Amino acid sequence: MKNIDKRFAGVHALKGVDFDLREGEIHALVGENGAGKSTLMKALTGIFPKDSGDIIYLGKPFNPKGPKDSLDAGIAIVHQELNMMDDLTVAQNLFIGRETTKMRGWLLDEKGQNRRARELLSRLNMDIDPTEKLANLTVGKQQMVEIAKAVSYDLKILILDEPTAALTDREIDDLFIIMRDLAKRGVAMIYISHRLDEIGIITDRVTVLRDGEYVGTESTSALSKEQMINMMVGRVIYEQPKSQSMVKSDASVVLKVSHLNAGRQVKDVSFELRSGEILGFAGLMGAGRTETMRALYGADPSSGSIEIDGNPVLIRQPLDAVRHGMGYLSEDRKRYGLAIRLSVSDNSVMAAYDELSPKMFLSMKHLEQTASTYVDKLDIKTPSLEQLVKNLSGGNQQKVVIAKWLIKNSKILIFDEPTRGIDVGAKSEIYSLMAELAAEGKAIIMISSELNEVLRMSDRIAVMCEGRITGFLDIAEASQEKIMHLATQRE
Repeated sequence: MKNIDKRFAGVHALKGVDFDLREGEIHALVGENGAGKSTLMKALTGIFPKDSGDIIYLGKPFNPKGPKDSLDAGIAIVHQELNMMDDLTVAQNLFIGRETTKMRGWLLDEKGQNRRARELLSRLNMDIDPTEKLANLTVGKQQMVEIAKAVSYDLKILILDEPTAALTDREIDDLFIIMRDLAKRGVAMIYISHRLDEIGIITDRVTVLRDGEYVGTESTSALSKEQMINMMVGRVIYEQPKSQSMVKSDASVVLKVSHLNAGRQVKDVSFELRSGEILGFAGLMGAGRTETMRALYGADPSSGSIEIDGNPVLIRQPLDAVRHGMGYLSEDRKRYGLAIRLSVSDNSVMAAYDELSPKMFLSMKHLEQTASTYVDKLDIKTPSLEQLVKNLSGGNQQKVVIAKWLIKNSKILIFDEPTRGIDVGAKSEIYSLMAELAAEGKAIIMISSELNEVLRMSDRIAVMCEGRITGFLDIAEASQEKIMHLATQRE
């Protein structure tokens, strides 16, 4: 790809970007949200046309008119948001539009299609039943099916966009085995990820984009993590773990949870949260961390007792939690945290209409002034308050969710995977914001699957395994080894 240029309304997304890919290599494409990574890949796969520049594929000019052109040419992309049908089986999803038939094409051959799917999955060493309905698989296995679907074409290039965001460590290891096997067969891969440690493990070269411009390409082995970050953001970002708790010795207990139970995944959970504390929740995938917070927040039925500021409260639904000063930043912010087709202004104030406009009619001027104040305070990068939230980067979307709960004046904030899918620069901003909120006296619960993040942000860590809290660690004594020991400590 040579001198690729692309403009949208008011945005110069790609500014003469170069990119090259070799047969059988795994090439990382990195940069902050908004750097132009996805735009470049959409130009390559025909999702939209480039404005200028040249794509040379297998020695010839290549100008796909749409995704089908790129697929027919052997170029496939696996998007971060899965694009399959939950109510169909694995085999039906794999070969949708390319079904196996019999009787001269008059009838579907389900048995033949299942056999065809089983052969493909076996070749990729994927332990997945082709007759299983997709909805019954874990997100990680659904991701594997999406990759198998791409590989089922005669691939020469496979683009993976944040493929490990929802995978467990075991599933990531399995994915890397598949990727290395594909590379040995000559398939070239473009690997887009914010997880820089993984890039160091699985890729051969790294290309960095910043603000729509090409920064450089280096051999992965020649780049340290710090150098990669510096290329991405143009500044040094330090990721030192917290060495001691920042909570004041006389800080009051804001939240007390006793003997919380919910379904099979939350079993007799008890903990306390103090003013100004960041309490990290760690554990392996499926440990019950998110389920615990959903039960606490009233999103799922539960039993047990909850006290806020020493007073017993009854939380049967999320509205009860909101009334008692709790805000929940879901791990799936687009589904549960935002109305993505509404504006930045609408999303920011939607939880606080009663407080901001207590009379019968909404004061739009007051609402916009409030939204503007928090957009400035949180440094939300948006062209205007009327910009649709769906058009913001992941980090700025997350800030809009935070603004919503700050405008509501929530004193207890639950952050579930607060930096998932967010680039390293935006991560640093979210970390600084969380630290500031804690310093102001907000009480924060943070769930994270990244141990470095847990150790960097937490004052105290609760570790869960199979629905139970197996131990607490003060940050001064915490380490990855101690967390993993408790995370695998069954009854």
